[in-house]
Amino acid sequence: MDGKSANQLARDLTKDQVPKWDGTFKWYESTVRKILSNEKYKGDALLQKTYTVDFLTKKRVENTGQIPQYYVEDSHPAIIDKEMWEAVQLEMERRRNYAKEHGLQKLEYATSDNPFAGKVICGSCGKVFGRKVWNSTDERLRRIIWRCNGKYPTKGEKGCESRHIDDGILYQVFVNTFNTLLENKNYFMAKWKERLRSDNTLHRYKAKQFMKIISETGPVLEFEIDFYNALVEKITVVDGKEIIVTLLDGTELECEIE
Repeated sequence: MDGKSANQLARDLTKDQVPKWDGTFKWYESTVRKILSNEKYKGDALLQKTYTVDFLTKKRVENTGQIPQYYVEDSHPAIIDKEMWEAVQLEMERRRNYAKEHGLQKLEYATSDNPFAGKVICGSCGKVFGRKVWNSTDERLRRIIWRCNGKYPTKGEKGCESRHIDDGILYQVFVNTFNTLLENKNYFMAKWKERLRSDNTLHRYKAKQFMKIISETGPVLEFEIDFYNALVEKITVVDGKEIIVTLLDGTELECEIE
């Protein structure tokens, strides 16, 4: 999925005017999720997902155990290889677990305009940070900050003692993190090569992706959303003084806030 959510993929397909099977161009997140989890794309087939309940009207319903199902491997030519398909299933499972761990109502919140939504975590209480706008009559004083959602659990009542962080710092932290990977390229390339022997298809896929990005890219001067989506799982803010960037392979990189 290259870091994009099903919702982002649906928006991209709609924007690029990619037609669906019925010739229309409006894609929905649920449609994309069904495509991503459909075993037919890897050349297999699960038979009798639905069955006929009325042979006169030909009405069919979903099979939830009423009749046997049969799984047939290599029943037809595949569109994508099996390893890629398996990696996508593991990635969707990882995102579900992430949402559950951090109390998110849905799997993905981040957008291209707000890439940190759902990914900034409080190092004190574990809750997600939310983006807030500090308005001012003087536009120069207008600020976007991130604050722990557990700081004020109810109106007038203070909860988590963590400090807020400026939006601009998060962008700069990723730039610094990416360039740190490049500066220590040999160390990380060796680490990812070792992961190519993992039994986990997602680990192997991510290692290949990381190696490709680092080997083909030079230092960056500004935030690159494609690299960010492909590399970063979350950003943990510790008391407003330290940031821990966790990559999708589990690597943690610490950055001090000046």
